[in-house]
Amino acid sequence: MSLRSVTGLLLLTVASVGIASAQAKIAVINLQKAVLDTAEIQKAQKAMEGRFKPRLDQKDRLEKEIADLQNKLQTMAGKLTPQAEQEMQVSGQRKQRELTRLTEDLQADVDRERNDILGKSALRMQEIVKKLSEAGGYDLVTDVTTAVFFKPALEITKDATAAYDKAYPAK
Repeated sequence: MSLRSVTGLLLLTVASVGIASAQAKIAVINLQKAVLDTAEIQKAQKAMEGRFKPRLDQKDRLEKEIADLQNKLQTMAGKLTPQAEQEMQVSGQRKQRELTRLTEDLQADVDRERNDILGKSALRMQEIVKKLSEAGGYDLVTDVTTAVFFKPALEITKDATAAYDKAYPAK
C-alpha cells in the first residue's frame, strides 16, 4: 500500500468513528400525565363535574329508590297482597330501566365530552413537545409507556405541562 492509500484509509476510519460516536439527545415524557396535569384539563374536569352533577344525583336517587323497594319487598314478603307485591316489582323494574337508560346516556355524554377535550389538548401538547424538543435540541422524545428504563433527568413531563399552561392558560 502506498502512503497516500494508508493516509486516506486512516482519515476515513477517523471520520467514521466521529460519526458513529455522535450521540443522540433523548428525552422522556409521560404524555398522559403532562396533559392531565394542565390547568386547562383541571378546570374542564371541575366544569364537567358541575354540569353532570344533577344527573349523577338523579342516578343516585334512583339507585336508592330501587334498593329501598327491594328491601321493602324482602322485609314484607308474605305480608303483602299478591297485587301489591306485583305493583312493587313492576315499579322496581320500571325504575331499573330508567336507571339503565340514565346511566348509559350519562356515560355516553361524559365520554364524548371528555374525548373532545382530551383530543384537543393532546394535539396542543404535541405542539408543545415539538417546541420543547427544538429548544432543548432533543433528537428523540419518547413516552414513558414505551421506555423500559430511563434516568429521571431525561424526563420533561413537568416542563411540558408548564409550557402548555403558559401557551394555553385556563380561561
